[in-house]
Amino acid sequence: MATAAQFSYITVNSPNFHLSAKRFAFSRQVNDGGKIYSCFTDVTSSRHKPKSLSVVCNNSNPSSDISSTAKIRSEVLSPFRSVRMFFYVAFIASGGLGGLIASTRLIAALANSSRAAEVPEILKGLGIDLGAVSIFAFLYYRENKAKNVQVAKLAREENLSNLKLRVDEKKILPVNAFRGIARLVILAGPSSFISECFKLSAPFTDGLLERGVLVIPFATDGISPNFEFEENEELEEKIARRKRLWQLAPIYTTEWAKWIDEQKKLASVSPESPVYLSLRLDGRVRGSGVGCPSWNAFVLQLPPVKGIWSGLLDGMDGRVL
Repeated sequence: MATAAQFSYITVNSPNFHLSAKRFAFSRQVNDGGKIYSCFTDVTSSRHKPKSLSVVCNNSNPSSDISSTAKIRSEVLSPFRSVRMFFYVAFIASGGLGGLIASTRLIAALANSSRAAEVPEILKGLGIDLGAVSIFAFLYYRENKAKNVQVAKLAREENLSNLKLRVDEKKILPVNAFRGIARLVILAGPSSFISECFKLSAPFTDGLLERGVLVIPFATDGISPNFEFEENEELEEKIARRKRLWQLAPIYTTEWAKWIDEQKKLASVSPESPVYLSLRLDGRVRGSGVGCPSWNAFVLQLPPVKGIWSGLLDGMDGRVL
């Protein structure tokens, strides 16, 4: 849905410049979170006036509910859908034209008693044309509906991929930065639910990390979950692996809450229910459910991301939901 262009002006005055009147204009593009802004900098100076620097930024990339990336991914995933839909439309047009011709012939035959013997044959041809139009119209409707569902799903996945994660104190990355690297598992629920999932994952830490699993805990009650790590030098390496498994933290929580609420609404899940959602290596949704995920199932079902099986079984993450 297109939005009006946005402009911002910044003016900086410096009384120390006394130059002859000149104007300089600079243009550049700024990419902010996938949105491209065209920025024009206008510098005006004169001998009697302080220097004025004006920056005008124009949002030239209107946002839309369905991104072009989602549409392209849909075409890649279903390359022959457009061809099928084209032929469906062609068959509908052909059947409609045949039905129109048969209708004119039927009217002429009914108006002329000498051509009454042609009526059964004309009706038969008209029935075939109408049947063909109905069948191909149904096929086109079903194909178009499947396309819209797929594009909407891919658009939601693209929205998820743009959400931000804090890796450490100095690094913030979007979800799409982990494509091909990690299988993310999103936990959304009260802090008590997050803490319970944290404790249940302890025996499977090594297996989960070997399969590239990283957890994104999102506390819906606004209370930071308490991750208790035993400070023990003998278990220092194990603790480090536990922290690595749970190191990611969502930021801009309003956007995360909005996205999760939309998923719950689409799945007919109560807004208060704690849920989990797992992603494949390619960033697409692999599975979801209510309550804590089965960490043992992840270890049994997912192939390691390192070793001789790396790359060969990357697509064996499970079917896409």
